Order: sequence, then C-alpha cells, then structure tokens
Amino acid sequence: MATKQDYYEILGIKRDAKPEEIKKAYRRLARKYHPDVNPGDKAAEERFKMMSEAHDVLSDPKKRSVYDRFGQYSDNLADAAARGAGPSGGGRTAPGFDFTGFDWGGSSPGGAGSGGSTFRDIFADLFGGGAAKEKEPPRPQPQRGADIEMPLALSFEEAINGLTTNITVNRSEQCSRCNGAGDIGGPVVVCSTCKGSGQVQRAGGRLRFAQECPDCGGTGRRRTPCSLCKGKGTTPKTETVKVRIPAGVETGSRVRIPGKGEGGRMGAPAGDLHIITNVGPHKYFTRKGDNIYVTVPITVPEAALGAKIEVPTVEGKTMLRIPPGTQSGQKFRLRDRGAPSLRNPGAKGHQFVEVQVTLPKVISEETKELLREYSRLNSTNPRVEMGLE
Repeated sequence: MATKQDYYEILGIKRDAKPEEIKKAYRRLARKYHPDVNPGDKAAEERFKMMSEAHDVLSDPKKRSVYDRFGQYSDNLADAAARGAGPSGGGRTAPGFDFTGFDWGGSSPGGAGSGGSTFRDIFADLFGGGAAKEKEPPRPQPQRGADIEMPLALSFEEAINGLTTNITVNRSEQCSRCNGAGDIGGPVVVCSTCKGSGQVQRAGGRLRFAQECPDCGGTGRRRTPCSLCKGKGTTPKTETVKVRIPAGVETGSRVRIPGKGEGGRMGAPAGDLHIITNVGPHKYFTRKGDNIYVTVPITVPEAALGAKIEVPTVEGKTMLRIPPGTQSGQKFRLRDRGAPSLRNPGAKGHQFVEVQVTLPKVISEETKELLREYSRLNSTNPRVEMGLE
C-alpha cells in the first residue's frame, strides 16, 4: 500500500519546527515550484500541490497535533474516510494508531445509528473533508480605529508664532445601529469578499498566494451585514476639528489630535488625527533648525566707519551695532531671537545677521572725485597676499 510522503519531509523541516519556520519553508519552496514560475511543468505542479497540502496541515495547530499522533496516513484510508467505509481487514493502518473497532459510519456496531461519532466525521473535522460541520462566522472583536494623516500649509510667520485653526476632516465613527459589529445577528450568508471560499488571493511579485479572508475569518460565511454600515462597523462622518499648532513647527512636524481618526469597533477607541505641517518660504529669512538667518545690506561708509542700523527679526525690528572696519559677509549673532524650540519648551534659537557691503548704483562726479582722493590716501593693495599686483 503506497503511502504519502511525510509532510515534514515535503517542506524540508524538522518535526519540532516552529510555525514561523513552517511558513518560511513553504514560501521558499513556493517561489521555486509555483505553476506561474514553471508553466507546463506537471512535476512542479504536483510538487506544489503536495507542498500546499503539507502546509495546510502543519500550519494548523489542531491538524498538526492529530497528524503528529497518527503519523502518515494511506491514500486508501483517506478514500475510505471520504466514502464512510472502513479499511479492508481492519487492524493497524497507520503507525501508532489502531483503528480496530472504530465506527465507520454505520457499517459496524455503535455506528451512526447508535449516536456515536463516525471516523468520517472526525476525519472531516480535522482535515477539512466534505462532512465537516459548518463553522460559525467569527464574532467581531474590539478594534481600535486607524490613524489619519492630513497635510496643513503654513506661512513662515504662522510656523514661528503658532496658531489655532479649524480644519475639516473626513473620518468615520462607530456604527450606531450595530455598535461596530458589522451585523445585526440575522441569518448566515455567503461572504461576498471571498465568494464563500474562505480565502482571498494576495499578489507577491510574480506569484500569487492564498490567505484567509479577513472578513469571514476563513469560514466563507458571515452574518447578515448591518444595513446602515454595510458590514464595515463604521459610518462616514465629516467633522470640523479645532487644531492648535504650537510655535516653532517646521516642514514635516507632526501635530497629534487624539481620538479624531477613524472610528473604532465594538467599543474600541477611535484612532488619532496627525497633522503634517508644510511651511512656506520667507522673503528674507531662512531657517536651519531653531536658528534664523538673514542678509542685510550696508553702505561703504557704514562698513568703514561703523554705525547702528535697523535689522528685521521674526519678532519685529531691532538695532544692530556695526563696528568700524566691518567686512562684507561678516555675521553677527542676536541671542534668543530665533525660532521657539519644540524639543526644549521655553527655549529659542538665535538669529544670525550677515552684512553685505553695497556700492551706490549712480555715482556723481563729485563722489567719484572723493573716491579717487580716498584711493590716493589709502593705496593698500588687498590682493598682495595672493601675489597679485
């Protein structure tokens, strides 16, 4: 009597393999023997079927437990279970389990007529045979709502100073009719997602894999969906939410508003709303971290003789002292005049002012003569250090 190859040998794993090892081994072999990868290869197709059968049994704790106890089973035994007839001759048909005296569906004393369980029933319950009792659709469990992310455009000033604003959010809330269950009791119907198969196809590159249907839990059936939420457990809602944006946010900052995400199910809390800020540029200022940078022009006399000039800051205008002999490109620091720090509440960055010496666009003859006189009195060549005349 030919027997099927051991499921552990088919997947190439040890008998004490953990569930994740079983899954990993199956996926590795599936990439190699899947019919889509081996079109027209009957041997690969047959190998893939054996792998799928082995994975189906070993990945299910109940099926695996029985398989480990009974050992390999023969094709004749499986056929007999499907027909409801016992194996010819009785006796020991699988290592470690004696089927003698077992009820094979009414063909022996103590069969179906006496109220005992038949082997066909047990085999079907354990290995998914045609006589298995229909599983009840799983009852929904409390499930927290998903988070929502929304972008929010801010001006440079709004990001520095912070603001409070109202935004419109399209979210959901727990269904008031079914309390998030998705059904109202009712009769059991075929699951519309998997069409009663209990499985849905999932793409994995060039391959496609079957996985348990998330809506019916693999049973292929579900209770009559709630007419209000259509079985989703939540209903759509448009809500105006007040949002406080703290001072000092940057592009990419996240502001969390608790409980304003998607609605939860079965009494579970709603998710959160996350505002992602996008800060626009400023005409004069640039920002790096908590520091602010600005470039201010000064005249030649201001640079040479020194002066007090007015400069802009994010808080308004302030006075800056320019010392005599200031060079173009020189930077001055204004302490604590930068952006508010989100990491250290109460602290601020600095502002750096870079001065650029500028020349007048129109020079009169009198001004030119003064510059010629300045050149005669100050004949120093600034390019000498470079070896230039």
